Amino acid sequence: MTENKINTAILGYGFSGSVFFAPFLAIHPGFNLVAALERNKKRIQADYPDVTSYEKLDELLHDERIELEVVNTPIDTHYELAKAALEAGKHVIVEKTFTTSADQALALQQLALDRSLQLFVYQNRRFDSDFLTVEKVLRSAKLGEVVEASLSYDLYLPQVRGDVHTEQPWSGGEFNNRGSHVVDQAVKLFGLPNAVMADFAAFRPHSPVEDYFELTLTYVDKRVKVRGTDIACGQQPAFVLHGLKGSFIKSRSDRQEELLLQGQKPSALEWWSEEPTDFGHLRYELEGQIMTEPVESEAGNYYHYFEGVYQSLRHGAAVQVSGIDGYKTMLVMDAARRSAREGRWIKIEAATDLL
Repeated sequence: MTENKINTAILGYGFSGSVFFAPFLAIHPGFNLVAALERNKKRIQADYPDVTSYEKLDELLHDERIELEVVNTPIDTHYELAKAALEAGKHVIVEKTFTTSADQALALQQLALDRSLQLFVYQNRRFDSDFLTVEKVLRSAKLGEVVEASLSYDLYLPQVRGDVHTEQPWSGGEFNNRGSHVVDQAVKLFGLPNAVMADFAAFRPHSPVEDYFELTLTYVDKRVKVRGTDIACGQQPAFVLHGLKGSFIKSRSDRQEELLLQGQKPSALEWWSEEPTDFGHLRYELEGQIMTEPVESEAGNYYHYFEGVYQSLRHGAAVQVSGIDGYKTMLVMDAARRSAREGRWIKIEAATDLL
């Protein structure tokens, strides 16, 4: 693996670059972090002295060493930057939210196909312990047919902070920030819905963007709610699933982001674990009796996302979170925004035969 490393560049070394990308690229033996785009503050070389810091995008795009680029800039720049990277012959990882529209997402996927390049979407919450545990419970079939589910992502941020990624119109908003995670998780678990109804609100004083969102996704055989708020001093369970034979309730208890922010170094091996008090609770019917049991949490590790990228680029493995996955998420997000504006149900209509 070490003889065939993927030379990689990141297009920013702020929060996501320093927390979610560089630490994992640095420890994975299949990657070599060689460059970063830093137009203003020069930070990356303090942590990674061998990385080239570019001030101009054209210079980075013309660096022939680079095989893979990470687009981790404000959301409204994702499309143009990813397009430029693909046109320069680079494979691309695009941070969530993938793009600002489904049309942009589909155009990037088609461009990658036309250039025989790989396009990845960064959805790290698929590798959270809580989400992996939900998938395990669904595979167990103890719930029977799931007919109702709720996915929540709550925080307590009662004051507007002015962050460029989360609290600026168009590129920000909690629907872009955390809604993109829970929509992706819902589509991963249950597929594309038939229609969406959404409600957005801004409850914090002087908030320029929504800080509350709630979606109802309709399927032929189930209903799924996707929601989040910035004013949850007491938070709802992250996952509530009701099937015809049982129910499962799980908190959002993955600690990877918290530990990374504290400066802890990640690992390819299990580098943290949930406490038993955070385990999910499963109740189901078995031979006429109601059974209750805790479900030990799966081990979450964002390293596995990067391992998947490596396996795709070097060994042709299926892409774990593809441009088409990003397109599906954007279809739901586009429909949700339209529903919130117009106050009605919006049907999901895919404009491609790539699904």
